[in-house]
Amino acid sequence: MGFLSKLKEKLGSGSSSEMFEEAEQGYVELGSESGADTRSKLMVRPFAIEEFEHIKPILDALREGHTIALINIKPLKDKDLVELKRAINKLKKTCDAIEGDIAGFGENWIAAVPNFAYIYRGQKAAKGDKKAEKMEEVAEYEE
Repeated sequence: MGFLSKLKEKLGSGSSSEMFEEAEQGYVELGSESGADTRSKLMVRPFAIEEFEHIKPILDALREGHTIALINIKPLKDKDLVELKRAINKLKKTCDAIEGDIAGFGENWIAAVPNFAYIYRGQKAAKGDKKAEKMEEVAEYEE
């Protein structure tokens, strides 16, 4: 059984004359999978929290597991610090539950990622480097 016959048998489509024409040109088009699952792609998505209730879509996206959330907390920070702390605690608990990661960067942004990712926090301070150790303590406190 020839190569083209085996290929035709495996593909199960197209006429043999089409396959011979393509083979003479030096290639055989196999087609593409048009039904590819778009859910398997990773999405980086920005969010803004203006009220505590605005965290629900963020939590839903994180639970689905295909979204990295970049969250602007400035609107809620300017409005109500108590609600901001409540929202951040809820986000932390959800990240813990899905075994994801969450960290602040800058004064007004938080990144939350699903379980297959982690957030780089810089290198750990070398023993004896008091300035770097102090900066790590501040960073951990801010989280």
